[in-house]
Amino acid sequence: MTSAVRTPAVAGKFYPRRPEELRRAVQEYTSTEEKGRIAALGCIAPHAGYMYSGHVAGAVFRRMVLPRKTIVLGVRHYPRGEPAAILSSGAWRTPLGDAPIDEALAEELRQECPLLREDSVAHSTEHSLEVQVPFLQVLAPGFSFVPVALGTVEFESLVKVGEAMGRVLARAKESVLLLTTSDLNHYEDDATTRIKDRKAIARLLALDARGLYDTCRNEEISMCGLGPAVAMLTALDALGRKKSELLKYATSADVSGDLSQVVGYAGMIFS
Repeated sequence: MTSAVRTPAVAGKFYPRRPEELRRAVQEYTSTEEKGRIAALGCIAPHAGYMYSGHVAGAVFRRMVLPRKTIVLGVRHYPRGEPAAILSSGAWRTPLGDAPIDEALAEELRQECPLLREDSVAHSTEHSLEVQVPFLQVLAPGFSFVPVALGTVEFESLVKVGEAMGRVLARAKESVLLLTTSDLNHYEDDATTRIKDRKAIARLLALDARGLYDTCRNEEISMCGLGPAVAMLTALDALGRKKSELLKYATSADVSGDLSQVVGYAGMIFS
């Protein structure tokens, strides 16, 4: 196990590199709050460049009371590294400073779920988790987190990860947020993407892990965070949580105007 600092991979690409500009962007995306804040146990936020999906992520973060501890369930977009990769020590650096990994929580997860393997390679260039960290740094100063990147698409393995998280959270003496990050359908036209995304969102709102998995497979919905979402829904089910809310939906066309090849984004909370 290493205590290395994981340096930014997508600063200046997916989000601003200058600290003051990054802080201002997060504040702008999270400035409007129509309702009271909820102490959610889980959420889904997108992970595209802030210019495309920051407004959807902002709708999620501004709706929640953020606890001091967070498990960030991200995607392993690239083939390098373990299929279920965790980092158990050190910190993640962004232009806003270093965000510490919660070593005690990470160790408990590793002990509870042997499928999670210590691996810095899977995390080194992965953007899905990284783009969440500045939101937490601005809105929940003093937080610590555990990064988990899931590349596996085997349903049974995802369920094991989710059940293990459920056991850890059931024992937790303080609140822990399951921050799941996923975009929805990729690179089809806007109309097709919206139809497909509605089907995935319906299963998410129903907290139906098996239904979400089967729907994305059968309907060819290219939801990149399917694995993390299945694991989160499994944990929520184990904890008896049944409330869900869709806060915002958009596609990249809402910003770019290009309807020919879009990516869908949903912001959701679970409590």
